[in-house]
Amino acid sequence: GGLLFVLAMTSLGVYGVMLAGWASNNKFSLLGGLRSSAQMVSYELAMGLSAVVVFLTAGSVSLTKIAAMQAGPIWNWTVFSVPGFIAFVLFWIAAFAETNRLPFDLPESESELVGGYHTEYSSMKFALFFLGEYANMIASSAMMVTLFLGGWTLPFIDALSLPANSLLLGLIHIGVFFAKMAFFMIVFIWVRWMLPRFRYDQLMDLGWRRFIPMALANIVVTAIVVALFNN
Repeated sequence: GGLLFVLAMTSLGVYGVMLAGWASNNKFSLLGGLRSSAQMVSYELAMGLSAVVVFLTAGSVSLTKIAAMQAGPIWNWTVFSVPGFIAFVLFWIAAFAETNRLPFDLPESESELVGGYHTEYSSMKFALFFLGEYANMIASSAMMVTLFLGGWTLPFIDALSLPANSLLLGLIHIGVFFAKMAFFMIVFIWVRWMLPRFRYDQLMDLGWRRFIPMALANIVVTAIVVALFNN
């Protein structure tokens, strides 16, 4: 239930952003808070549904078991299977929307809302908003590494396929995990300088009319395949 706890905790962030926008008594901040609440609710659904594919395939919601089952030559069934790849892409894009990063930074959008929900906040209050945003990026990266990229394991290295039985091996496991996380963090920052912002109607259309139906269809296909293989 580790992932469910993380998703539950990250979903609480919408309350802080929404209340900050409302309490500012500023129409731009209020619009930013409203955008953020709609955006985070819609993309949390897609993110949670894409993770269900991994749970179905692994037969467990334990993050330790999910990472251990991916140990093998090519991380077995995750990114390199069609349902797993679709789930990975949906989860990745939803993570950008969840963390309010470009091209999904509609709650901030300096060109339209002059900063959005944090317009009236400066100094330490402003810093805390962005501390939360970057902490959310780190948590999302850790979830993607665990669910889809084998956690602490590396392909073709048998020693990294088993739980650590020494301090050195444990430190190597931690290093591998953080290296994979660093890759996703770099991509988060890199994409910010590459892609333009969505329009708000495009953002909602993508979440509700594209991602959620795709995630539901992916769950159905995965459930059928798992049921056939188990029989």
